[in-house]
Amino acid sequence: MLIGEVARRSGVSARMLRHYESLGLVRPSGRTGSGYREYSGEDVRRIFHIESLRAMGLSLREIGRALDDPGFTPADLVDDLIRRTRERIAAETELLIRLDRVHATDPAGWEDVLQVLALLRALGSTSAGTRQRAALASVDEVPVEALAQAALGEKDPYVAGALRWALSRSDGGAAPLAEGLGSPVAAVRERAVRALAEMPGREAATLLREALVSPDAVVRGRAALTLGARGEAAAIPVLVDMIVAGSNDTDAADALSVLAGDDAAADRIASLLVGRIGDGTTGQPARGRLTQALGGIPGARASRALADLVGDADRAVALTAAYLLRLRGDG
Repeated sequence: MLIGEVARRSGVSARMLRHYESLGLVRPSGRTGSGYREYSGEDVRRIFHIESLRAMGLSLREIGRALDDPGFTPADLVDDLIRRTRERIAAETELLIRLDRVHATDPAGWEDVLQVLALLRALGSTSAGTRQRAALASVDEVPVEALAQAALGEKDPYVAGALRWALSRSDGGAAPLAEGLGSPVAAVRERAVRALAEMPGREAATLLREALVSPDAVVRGRAALTLGARGEAAAIPVLVDMIVAGSNDTDAADALSVLAGDDAAADRIASLLVGRIGDGTTGQPARGRLTQALGGIPGARASRALADLVGDADRAVALTAAYLLRLRGDG
């Protein structure tokens, strides 16, 4: 079969077939009496194999090795192709995200496009100073999704603070952080709730309320402290749990004292604290912390509970209760 016939049947141009021959990928089995290349059926099958491997993304050098090296392992090459394809998809996805973010800024001209691209590159810089400067740029120039993504991944505390500051001054910054609350990575969840804690607005507050039932104690605690400082009673049970666990218990007790702003709230909080003190499963250190917290709750309910605790079998609890009663002028 002459080269023209091979080209027609295989769909590979005669020029490409000659290139394959120059590389040693295909060697025509013979020549005609006039010196023309003559391809056998086996040669044509090899050409189809070459084209199939090219379609998989192999280079011509890799194809030559695949076809001629008896020690070649196809599985290894396929693994390598999978890895490279995933890397290429990741790079293309990142480019698409970046383009979407540029488009979201509604650039008026090429200078605007280049400015946004420069800031996006700066947010991904290996230099903490460069990232911080990008975070402190005008929030109108940096897409909020990019700020949120950077905040969720930022490890440097100073840069992270700058990113949270920028997010708190942006419109719609809470929504991109919601996904971070459900991240499988604990550090990402913590960054998300910290950023939300510094953001004003209903959307951030709603996400913080939802975070009160998070399976992550750190997320629950940060949300409860923030909401407690804002006077939201929904945080009370989590704050009590924090005192029992000894996790930021002093801050939790301070938040409870803020929430005990009226008689009804004070009595409710006092009752919750007393209930945990009397719970047979609560250990001695936790009972001591709960008693301390009870001393910061105003009202008759808390005073009566402290008076009862003066006779507690745990001497440390009893002494703490007596001391707190004296401070309140009830002892």
